[in-house]
Amino acid sequence: MDFGLKGRTAIVAAASSGLGKAIAMELAAEGANLVINSRSEEALSLATNEIRSTTGSAVVPVVGDVTDETLVQQLIFEAKKEFGRIDVLIANAGGPPAGFFADFEARHYRDALELNLISTVNLCREAVPHMREGKWGRIVAVTSIAAKQPVENLILSNTSRAGLLGFMKTLSQQVATDGITVNTLCPGYHLTERLKNLSTQIAIKEGISVEDVYARWAESTPMKRIGDPKEFAAAATFLCSERASYLTGVAIQVDGGAYRALY
Repeated sequence: MDFGLKGRTAIVAAASSGLGKAIAMELAAEGANLVINSRSEEALSLATNEIRSTTGSAVVPVVGDVTDETLVQQLIFEAKKEFGRIDVLIANAGGPPAGFFADFEARHYRDALELNLISTVNLCREAVPHMREGKWGRIVAVTSIAAKQPVENLILSNTSRAGLLGFMKTLSQQVATDGITVNTLCPGYHLTERLKNLSTQIAIKEGISVEDVYARWAESTPMKRIGDPKEFAAAATFLCSERASYLTGVAIQVDGGAYRALY
């Protein structure tokens, strides 16, 4: 199946590891040119070299934090300078710390909103005008199953990511006639660095092994396993494709069936 991404330009935030890197790799394999971002210069350099050598696609790395508006503007500038266009935006960021209501102050909620909501708002504010010029665009926000089904010890994530769903749905309605689709993916348990960090915290707190934590998560999923980031990347890449041109305003869980509600 031809996804129609060859020669397109994609910006992928938080792409040095985990789901972001998997999406960047998949988009590059489809022939897209990339501008990728990470806070870690070393990790970003390694990811850039790996994607280039594996796919042969052009990759431009930009180091920085997506909560920094100047960095967001730089991502757009580099994409336009190097490739002359912006077609795809993958809005992605790390997750806030795990914890419960009593663990956090108001400033922690503000930080979570900046990380998981405002960063995406700013990315879209900068990218959408260029997509409108080209009358074509694909925006995919990577959030979490916590946006739909709160996770007990992730109160910051539950709060900030739910707000993102409201923004993305509203934006989808306001840019649809410009040929721009706007969708959200809600990952469940995938074997990423964030999951490894969370499992370590839980294991230490409960006095059990990391393997026990993984087994518990796998058991809570109807497929009885943790997802591979490549599986998530395949869903994201389809949403970015020409084939998905009539699919917008949706929030799709990619979680092995862990989400329990009807809609």
